[in-house]
This record gives sequence, structure tokens and C-alpha cells, in this order.
Amino acid sequence: MAVKPKNKSLAALAPPRKKVTQRDVLVGRGVIEAKRGRKIKKKKTTKKKKKGPTPKNPSLYARVKAEAKRKFKVYPSAYANAWLVRTYKKRGGTYA
Repeated sequence: MAVKPKNKSLAALAPPRKKVTQRDVLVGRGVIEAKRGRKIKKKKTTKKKKKGPTPKNPSLYARVKAEAKRKFKVYPSAYANAWLVRTYKKRGGTYA
């Protein structure tokens, strides 16, 4: 079992830290690679999902949606959604 000397401080026992230079910062951002002609990996930007048309009469839409859930065994389906839109429009609903 190794015994640590009592007179050394904790900072002396820790490994030395590398100084961060301006060049390290530029390399991290990809500036120096760009100057050397290397390709820079760009971060992937996530595209915002386009929201579809929203119903102008939410209470009517909610009632028709509740009917669709009762009528079809599998609600989020193409048939149920088509019925929902068709019925909502028949009852005077519009989309924005």
C-alpha cells in the first residue's frame, strides 16, 4: 500500500493541465482546417417540421374526431382521418 507524503499539496499530486491556446480554439471551430483547404464537417441542422392546416373551428373538429374514434377500431388510420376531414368539411368546418 502506497503512502502519500503529508507535505505535498493536492495541486502537486494532480497531473499538469495543458494550456489552451488560441490555435486550439480555432482548430476546434474548424477555422484553421478551412484555411488549409480541408473539408469542414458541418453540424446537421434539423429542419423544422411543417405544420399542416389547422381547423378554424376547434370545438367542431373535436366532436367529429371523437365520433371517428368511436366509429373506427383503429383511429389513427388513413380511412379514419379521411372520414374525419370529409365529415368536418360537410358540417361547415374550414382549415386555416
